Amino acid sequence: RHNSLTLAADELNVSQVAVSRQVRVLEDYMGVTLFRRLNRGLELTREGDLLYKGVAKAFQDIEDATKHVSRRGQRNILAIQSYVTFSQGWLMPRLNKFHSAHPRIEIRLSSAAEAADFDTDNLDAAIRGGEGNWPGLHAEKLADMELVPVCSPSFLAANPLRQISDLSKVRLLFSMARPRDWLRWLDSVNAGFTPGNRLLFENSSLAYDGALMDLGVAIANRHFVQRRLKLGTLVAPFEQGCGTGESYYLTWPKGTPPSPPLLKFLDWIRSEISEVDDQPSTGDTTL
Repeated sequence: RHNSLTLAADELNVSQVAVSRQVRVLEDYMGVTLFRRLNRGLELTREGDLLYKGVAKAFQDIEDATKHVSRRGQRNILAIQSYVTFSQGWLMPRLNKFHSAHPRIEIRLSSAAEAADFDTDNLDAAIRGGEGNWPGLHAEKLADMELVPVCSPSFLAANPLRQISDLSKVRLLFSMARPRDWLRWLDSVNAGFTPGNRLLFENSSLAYDGALMDLGVAIANRHFVQRRLKLGTLVAPFEQGCGTGESYYLTWPKGTPPSPPLLKFLDWIRSEISEVDDQPSTGDTTL
């Protein structure tokens, strides 16, 4: 695959000499030359190329069979990848209800900022944000992205925010993963100022924690702070929300039939979404 003894040795974590010795042992055993030794490296002979193609397919078949047996053979395991903020703000507060309904299904929840690679990551499904049009993936819409400023009650008491322009006098908490969210919201309400006093966090979840600790005002996805708003640990000083045109989706490959645990998870999460959508709005800023 590499046409390089050095690269092969690095990947196998052995010496170049050891790899070269094993190549010669294989050539002696088979009675053919597998590589041409060139000044710039190695090149497969015709026999070497035939062997490589056959062996590569065999190893891929072994890997695929191993994945199938190790996870999909255990029908009660559900592996899901999600963003940290979505996991903490939307999914985890609801997982106890799923576990109560399906106690025999073991959920393996992992987090990553980048899109899931279903060919290598051994996943059943993944949470992804966007417009829902990813080639090769089913996309079940979970929640729209709606932005709203939030802070702690004690911060609001110390820094009264009576009108939008008052936000220019306090520290705004930014997520480096979503750096334009504050700008989108300020533009949607015609704020007329550019944030100057800023504190940046790696992700939105840390920005929300910063708001809880009186560090400033965070811009939040309303769905992810709903529980904290209802509990009163966070407050929304302004009613105006701002849609981003994006949503969160549960995704899985089109070419792979959903496992029984994933089908149960889909039914459950659809009912959760329906329950949230059916709740009446009161017009309260803590919704």
